[in-house]
Amino acid sequence: MIDFLFDYTTLRLIWWVVLGVLLIGFAVTDGFDMGVGALLPFVAKTDIERRVAINTVGPVWEGNQVWFVLGGGAIFAAWPALYAVSFSGFYLAMFLVLFALILRPVAFKYRSKHDSYRWRNNWDWALFIGGAVPALIFGVAVGNTLQGVPFHLTDDLRPIYEGNLFGLLNPLAIYCGLVSMAMLVMHGAAWLAFKADGTVGERASAIGPKAALAAAGLFAFGGVLIYAGLFGGYEVTSPIVWDGPSNPLYKTVVANDTAWLRNFQAQPLLWLVPLLGIVAPLFAALGFRARMAGLTFLASQLAIVCIIATVGLAMFPIILPSSTNPGHSLAVFDASSSRLTLRNMLIATVIFLPIILAYTAWVYRVLWGKVTEDDMRGPGHAY
Repeated sequence: MIDFLFDYTTLRLIWWVVLGVLLIGFAVTDGFDMGVGALLPFVAKTDIERRVAINTVGPVWEGNQVWFVLGGGAIFAAWPALYAVSFSGFYLAMFLVLFALILRPVAFKYRSKHDSYRWRNNWDWALFIGGAVPALIFGVAVGNTLQGVPFHLTDDLRPIYEGNLFGLLNPLAIYCGLVSMAMLVMHGAAWLAFKADGTVGERASAIGPKAALAAAGLFAFGGVLIYAGLFGGYEVTSPIVWDGPSNPLYKTVVANDTAWLRNFQAQPLLWLVPLLGIVAPLFAALGFRARMAGLTFLASQLAIVCIIATVGLAMFPIILPSSTNPGHSLAVFDASSSRLTLRNMLIATVIFLPIILAYTAWVYRVLWGKVTEDDMRGPGHAY
């Protein structure tokens, strides 16, 4: 059994799954933080109401952001070619995301340092930017990945990116950004309905169904666009050597408008994943209406899992296609680190990931319960 787990083919597949789990973990946890930030101007009008919204995420946002760090670290160590192309090619977009994510903690820490309406209002808008901008840009990145990224590799595997920031902001990519925005706003509203008492929770429950219906509708129409071939697709046509060398130049890939549907057609059970990506937001919308906050939040989580998993399943085994030279696309079987690196990282992950999960579960258990306006008026350490 141990020998099987440490087989190069198995290790590559495991780390493809681990990468997906880390990205989904980030979207599920830090996603509601970003959603709350994006909703802040709409669900909270007074300073007390804004403090209620902020303090629903205040104790947990730093821990939630760890998943983003883990995801970036996993890409760097397990998929170095993917890291090189994406973090250099998407540099300006990544800079916008990092600027927003850096702005957010500063806003959390500074908004209540000075008793001034203008001061706090400015930092609250910074929290809005820190939530809305990453929610949009992450979706834009996914949209560009589905269409293919303009890069090629030199003979010594040095990536050359040929695009620019404005090329990333194309209509189909922005459409995916709207899917991401609707999904995370729904998730933020579900969290506020679950965690915030009083007016803030009520307003979130009123906005949540609209965001949920938008997420379901936009995601479903995105499937129509893929079926129509507007997003394109890429297919590996040469034999796949799963335990071969990590050299993307050894394969043949062609552009194929129906390629992103091939895995679902080959394995019909996989259609359950995008189907749940549509149904789960609809259940969330019903949950908002029925005031069933706990089930609404679970449905919102399921929607995020299925929407992101749909992208990964559609593209497998490709992880980053090249639009200018499809043969240089990065795939699960030719863009990973060495077998020894993947093995050692897997051992470390098996040891430390359960500790992180246990600690995270303990934190949420300790902080269980709703945040009320009375909590904000009383003594304590709230933001």
